[in-house]
Amino acid sequence: MISLRYHIVSITAVFLSLAVGVVLGSTAISSRLLSGLSDDNGALGRQVVDLQTERNTLNSKLTEADRFATSVGPLSVKGQLTDRTVVLVTTSDARPGERDSLAGLLRAAGATVTGELQLTDSFADPHKADQLRDLVARLQPAGTQLPTASDPGTRAGGLLGALLLLNKDTNQPQASADETASALGGLTGAGFVKPGQGLRPAQLAVVLTGGAVAGDSAGDRAATIARFAIQLDRSGAGAVLAGGSGSADGTGAIGVVRADTAATSVLSTVDNADTAAGRVVAVLALREQLDGKSGRYGVAGNAEAPSPGQAS
Repeated sequence: MISLRYHIVSITAVFLSLAVGVVLGSTAISSRLLSGLSDDNGALGRQVVDLQTERNTLNSKLTEADRFATSVGPLSVKGQLTDRTVVLVTTSDARPGERDSLAGLLRAAGATVTGELQLTDSFADPHKADQLRDLVARLQPAGTQLPTASDPGTRAGGLLGALLLLNKDTNQPQASADETASALGGLTGAGFVKPGQGLRPAQLAVVLTGGAVAGDSAGDRAATIARFAIQLDRSGAGAVLAGGSGSADGTGAIGVVRADTAATSVLSTVDNADTAAGRVVAVLALREQLDGKSGRYGVAGNAEAPSPGQAS
């Protein structure tokens, strides 16, 4: 007769067998799983090494290409701006080295650089927009008119265009020396600009900015610089807005210009001025402005071509 004790022993044996089986099975699965993960980790490590090698190779090629563009740049722009005058306008985030290199190329092209005006960080600060707008209205030279647009970038572009650029029809200054000195003094005293020594008006202008604008007010800051450059272009014989990596994005001044069809029909933009090749393109784009043409040049997705005369 089968006793209760026998049943208990049998059931206990069954559960012990199950438990041993689960443990043994789990150990085997875990070993296979760990082995697979180890293989995957090794493969990923090799991919990382390969990508780093590829990145280093590409960086090396870019460095060599930049050196080449630096060496041939003066030859490629030679004579493009002979007997022309150019004024440089830089934003607070423009790099001095890039500014100096661009100025050197302009001179190699035959142009006379008449000086530099730096726009301070306060110039594009939306919290100081009303102050800038009111000051511009008070400093406007007699005989000149401000644009009808009310935004500070356009209004400041109208004032500084009259101060920094020659009349495109007569090639004469649009403001007297005293009016120019007074207006620049007022803007300097308020902390909006920093004029370089010996600054005088020119036929053409290059506005050199940095890359993408960061911060909560990035869109407003980029829009102010973009509208300033557009109005500056309309004030003289031509202008180019040049920026570095990220400047053609939505948070960059070039991106703002390129989103406006009316603006791109007059103002040329170059989105890779942080490279030697891009600075060459900026000079060529400025020459194109003299022919009444404009374009979106560079390497960003919204550029139409790498340089004037080249299809994308």
